[in-house]
Amino acid sequence: MSRSLILTINPGTTTSRLGLFLPEGDGVRPVLDETIDHDEAAMARFDSIAAQLPFRAAAVLAFLDAIPGGVRLAAVAGRGGMLSPVPAGVIAVDEALVDFALHRPVHHHASNLGAPLALRIAEAAGCPAFVVDPVSVDELPPVARISGCPDIPRFSFVHALNIRACGRKLAAQLGKPFEDLDAVVAHLGAGISVAAIRKGRIVDSTNRMEASPFSPERAGGLPPMPLIDLCYSGRFTKDELKRRLYGQGGVFAYLGTKDIRRVEAMIAGGDEPARLVWEAMVYQIAKAIGTMAAVVDFRPDGVILTGGMAHSERIVAALRERVGALGPVTLYPGSHESEALALGAARVLAGVEAARSWPVTPEVEALPW
Repeated sequence: MSRSLILTINPGTTTSRLGLFLPEGDGVRPVLDETIDHDEAAMARFDSIAAQLPFRAAAVLAFLDAIPGGVRLAAVAGRGGMLSPVPAGVIAVDEALVDFALHRPVHHHASNLGAPLALRIAEAAGCPAFVVDPVSVDELPPVARISGCPDIPRFSFVHALNIRACGRKLAAQLGKPFEDLDAVVAHLGAGISVAAIRKGRIVDSTNRMEASPFSPERAGGLPPMPLIDLCYSGRFTKDELKRRLYGQGGVFAYLGTKDIRRVEAMIAGGDEPARLVWEAMVYQIAKAIGTMAAVVDFRPDGVILTGGMAHSERIVAALRERVGALGPVTLYPGSHESEALALGAARVLAGVEAARSWPVTPEVEALPW
């Protein structure tokens, strides 16, 4: 390929999703999308996520080497991973960021490999590496941080990359700057994030790991007193309980599957417990959307449904019925993360946005205690 392209890298638990995009000013045109499936048995041999780095880097390089004529890279953009709180935007990847992502992340997750992979490939190609809108994007104002317990302030931990990408899409569709958009965005995937966007900033959210509706594999927000009792019951170790809530919770805990398509097939077959669990999940999603609508004074420019479950006609119809009175409901099903990564890199290459250097100080007001 004669023109330089942007490579995007989005590591999942047993996959690496790669994209090649042609930069066109501050926009991009998709060229190639590829998901590398990693053998689960091979992945199980690694004792940590960090140990997977050479294996995954070799797979990315093999993908690039297999493209006829080779590829010239203008930039590499990786998914940001679970970093400490940062403002929205693009961050340049350096060794300090890689060290943090590999060895001191807020939580351990495959997405923490995005920055290390981006830097390794970029150094070989002689181009810059970036991460864009990691899940730790935190733009909450002080009023949204007060939890009722000073020891546990509220914080933002959402699918920021996809949420902001969909917000930009809606703003463009409405013909207004993203910085003027007020919206509620529900990312409906293996985890669920529901966020309020005010003037282009994520000013409140349900937090994808702790205060969200339950999802196909996560327990979401739970009553605190019974949870405290469970923690001290002696039935589970700390790690066992974390797995029970995050990975083995939600729909899976009740029905033994994380596949919503299978759940809907069970409902079609007359499975009453499946119907009840499905309805409870939709009920909680609708409640969360209503809660976030209050943040934008119940006057959002629109409600966005995105993520894998937004492909479900049954879920979409049920949510339209429950929340349609709040404003127009717009669908952007699936993930738009690869395109969002490429657009972030393109904005930097075009001089429209400046990449921040690590470490990045959050642009939020500190609480007075």
